[in-house]
Amino acid sequence: MIKEVIVVEGKDDITAVKAAIDAEVIATGGFGYKKEFIQTLKKIADKRGIIILTDPDYAGEQIRKDLSKHIKNCKHAFLPQGKALKKGDIGVENATKEDIIEAIQKARPNEVERKEEFTKEELIKHGLSGGPDSRDKREKLGHILGIGYCNSKQLLNRLNNFGITREEFYEALERIEKDGK
Repeated sequence: MIKEVIVVEGKDDITAVKAAIDAEVIATGGFGYKKEFIQTLKKIADKRGIIILTDPDYAGEQIRKDLSKHIKNCKHAFLPQGKALKKGDIGVENATKEDIIEAIQKARPNEVERKEEFTKEELIKHGLSGGPDSRDKREKLGHILGIGYCNSKQLLNRLNNFGITREEFYEALERIEKDGK
């Protein structure tokens, strides 16, 4: 059993995560949660830690941002959209056990102190911004690093906030170049 409590969006997500790993899982019930729910999550985060695993869609990102704003010491796990898609429906509940396990294993803390390790110019230099295949390359990089798909601005924030090292960054770029993963 993992130490942290995993925060997902709904009941089906709870079922999928519990089928994949031995963990306590709690659902937000969408975006309509109350202040009391945030307070509960803060207490859990202080005692055991939490991992936020929301759907890889707009609503999931909004929930992730809101929770992160209120709860500073949490980790983030991401599923690529392609691994959470079934018959046009995007959600954690559609991911395989293996993909859920991988996402949880790659969970990263949101650093309290922002670093300025990576720059926008670097993203452009490495074809992650402004190029014809930048979106695809960012998606692959996000999957390898476990930080999810994001646009250029979000990628820069995640690289600088999630404790990604230069070594991890360059290894991921090499992997993309080598085998397209």
